[in-house]
Amino acid sequence: MTTIDGPTTPPAVPRDLRALVGELNTARRRAEDGPSPDATRVQRAKGKLTVRNRLALLFDAGSFHEIERFRHHRSSGFGLEHRRPATDGVVTGWGTVFGRTVFAYAHDFRIFGGSLGEAHAAKIQKLMDMAGAAGAPLVSLSDGAGARIQEGVTALAGYGGIFERNVRFSGVIPQISVMLGPCAGGATYSPALTDFVFMVRGIAQMYITGPDVVRSVTGEEITHEQLGGAAVHATVSGASGFVHDTEEECLEDVRYLISLLPANNRELAPSVEPSDAPDRRCERLLDLVPADVAQAYDMRAVVEEVVDDGELFEVHASWARNVLCGLARLDGHVVGVVANQPAVLAGVLDIPASEKAARFVQMCDAFSIPLVTLVDVPGFLPGSDQEHGGIIRHGAKLLYAYCNASVPRVQVVLRKAYGGAYIVMDSRSIGCDLSFAWPTNEIAVMGAEGAANVVFRKEINAALDPDAVRAKLIEEYRTNLMHGYYAAERGLVDDVIDPADTRRILIDALGTLRSKHAQLPQRKHGNPPT
Repeated sequence: MTTIDGPTTPPAVPRDLRALVGELNTARRRAEDGPSPDATRVQRAKGKLTVRNRLALLFDAGSFHEIERFRHHRSSGFGLEHRRPATDGVVTGWGTVFGRTVFAYAHDFRIFGGSLGEAHAAKIQKLMDMAGAAGAPLVSLSDGAGARIQEGVTALAGYGGIFERNVRFSGVIPQISVMLGPCAGGATYSPALTDFVFMVRGIAQMYITGPDVVRSVTGEEITHEQLGGAAVHATVSGASGFVHDTEEECLEDVRYLISLLPANNRELAPSVEPSDAPDRRCERLLDLVPADVAQAYDMRAVVEEVVDDGELFEVHASWARNVLCGLARLDGHVVGVVANQPAVLAGVLDIPASEKAARFVQMCDAFSIPLVTLVDVPGFLPGSDQEHGGIIRHGAKLLYAYCNASVPRVQVVLRKAYGGAYIVMDSRSIGCDLSFAWPTNEIAVMGAEGAANVVFRKEINAALDPDAVRAKLIEEYRTNLMHGYYAAERGLVDDVIDPADTRRILIDALGTLRSKHAQLPQRKHGNPPT
């Protein structure tokens, strides 16, 4: 018998290492299987995959390395002391996506409803710190019921630590939130702070206060899906950039997005060997875009004609559709595309479009992704709703984002580019590196009709035939001040180009600018409009 600090302890019993390894494997399988078969059946009955299924879809086969598998909470009270399952409701670790290291944490709704407690939060915070230190993307697979009420304020403090890290690593590593279940209250701020948010229809919801609280406070009857479902956030609030019908489709697109992003802000996005000829002429553009500036067309078709293999990964495709934002490749190199969409509201800029484009420009600049801006904009949307809603503030967000961006920036003016909206859409005057224009460009303070009515109001009103005089003066204004070479003659456009050469010219321009290094002023940070 031996004594340690007084108490008598029995001698150690030699154990066979193989037996210990067998016990380890049993414990690992138990943790992977989850709390019970019934809990798994309930999860599947809701149309949801299990946490292990999701991680298997996200990562390359066999590449996931889990950490803190056996961690559990230390709380007591309210029956928690009798329930200490492994993982504490969140699986954390890293693996590879197309061979590149990615970190991820995934809530397990089968354990405490995926709710966040002290140990749960500590696991996530540790993983976030590892991702930041390693300089690798971070993905969260969210399926949780919010803060663990039984743990009180420590659960809230856990969220605070996550939010602080979301902000600390913003613009340092890509952060992607994938909503695969409920997300309510303060928990919603973590996805709101990340770079991209994915949601799956029918199973994912996000809201600050749920339907019961809404009903008790306002009397409004509303369902979970109507209040914070995927369709709402993809089309109305803009809180979700992507929406999918199934988890499989969603996670496949998450993998594709990761393939387009750099690992961190010190690296460039991965390039690929192009299969699309860099000097390919885009003759189809001559038929896609009408010369008449009043006619609508689909800008997405234009972008797909220009970029490699017609592949555009659009962000916020269903929100603020009058502006198009997405990632694509030109000669194998990733670019961010911002373009007005004449097929929706004539491509006018309004509050949502300004916010959408500004956020996208900031993301591209943070991760050294060059920007291509395709312009066909009639101006900012007029009206008291826009003015009272803060179009000045929100429009300034896009202006600030472009002016602040130090990545290579190339502008192409397809047709109309009027007023302040022309300036905001990355014009030469706010710092774009190269500006090109098609022969159909009309760059002016406003359209010829409006300009003539303002400038020649007295002459038109005094004329015996006002309509004839107005038509004559409109044509005179267009001929003198809005012809296709007016801006080029004044150095505001670098070249007027054949539309069919747009792809080749963009590739040449971006290749020239690839080594661009901007000298930025010394400052802690700017103070952008809110």
